Amino acid sequence: MMHLFINSLAASAGGGLTYIRNVIPHLAATQDLRVTVALGPSLRQEFPSASNIEFVELETSAAKRFWFEQSKLPEMIRRRGADVLLSTGNFALRKSPIPQILLSRNSLYTSADFYRDLISRGEYRTWLDTRFRAMLARRSIFWADCTVAPSEAFAAELRQWTGRTVRAIHHGFDREAFFSESGPLGATVEAKLKRADENVRLLFVSHYNYYRNFETLIRALPLLRQLLPNRSVTLFLTCKLSPGENPGEYRPNAAAKLVKDLGVENMVVELGSIPYRQLHRLYERANLYVTPAYTETFAHPLVEAMASGLPVVASDLAVHREICGEAAAYFPRFSAEELAETVAQVTRSPEMLKSMADTGSERARQFSWKTHVEKILELCRMLIGSKRRERFSGEERRREF
Repeated sequence: MMHLFINSLAASAGGGLTYIRNVIPHLAATQDLRVTVALGPSLRQEFPSASNIEFVELETSAAKRFWFEQSKLPEMIRRRGADVLLSTGNFALRKSPIPQILLSRNSLYTSADFYRDLISRGEYRTWLDTRFRAMLARRSIFWADCTVAPSEAFAAELRQWTGRTVRAIHHGFDREAFFSESGPLGATVEAKLKRADENVRLLFVSHYNYYRNFETLIRALPLLRQLLPNRSVTLFLTCKLSPGENPGEYRPNAAAKLVKDLGVENMVVELGSIPYRQLHRLYERANLYVTPAYTETFAHPLVEAMASGLPVVASDLAVHREICGEAAAYFPRFSAEELAETVAQVTRSPEMLKSMADTGSERARQFSWKTHVEKILELCRMLIGSKRRERFSGEERRREF
């Protein structure tokens, strides 16, 4: 029986949280597998007990997490007798006692756009912090036995960045789990949605951060008002553009000011965070999914939108094209004008809307968490076998002497 140790201490929001939420149930259903999962106490309550999974709750701050992992986890892994380590948070153990797979999924470290954006905002401390983390993330790819990226586009970036081999294994989508929740949205959210029932309803699912490029989307709204004079347009956000309302240290002040300065307060509806199990209810109420992100590694909401039959308008990134293909229409990532033109063009064409929705629904079926887990476990077995062969070969050579 293989024993897999998963370091998911970094899973607290965004893609990391989505990943561990979806992977654990499939690991729990896998035969001849024992799993130990290191995670934060706040995340443990999300998972029911499973006979083959041990959850180890570890309390550590984000600032101290890397040093905690490097100093404490190796001994914990040894004590539990694990066979292979899966590091899910971009950073590997420098001296892992067992074969290690690193999941690298943070494109900020390789994004020139992000560094320029930070400088333009005067976020010099964040710029330095990201540069430092990027150095550790790059070294981690050298420390790991194997590095996995969630898309071929991002794997190519990492190969160019490091000169190392990086595998691409798509993240997945669990249709049954995603659509299983039958309960309604909260009364406050439902009331906000109903007020826009007759409007063109755009949806953007994201916490506020800089790299999702909210400002370009906001600048497109008054242009859409001109391009669609006979239709009211409403943009729904799953965040609030207020300080302290979002994970991380990103400051939404500039975006909030832009909404006011452009006079589009009546076009922007801040829903706040929506529970993951209820997100499909929100997708069902929109006409179009829009993302202006200027860097990305996979973008789970794109698959969720496509599975919900929602046409997509996305910034023209290699990752977006890889995930959506012909199910999306694309625009240059910093052009509010072309974003507005693209949304207007798609909105005016019922044929285009239907074609994109049908294509997206079919394309979403290509992504499977079950398949992702199977490929990760196959890679684990390969690494374990390779290490065993190395040890056997070493023992043979010693006996010869």
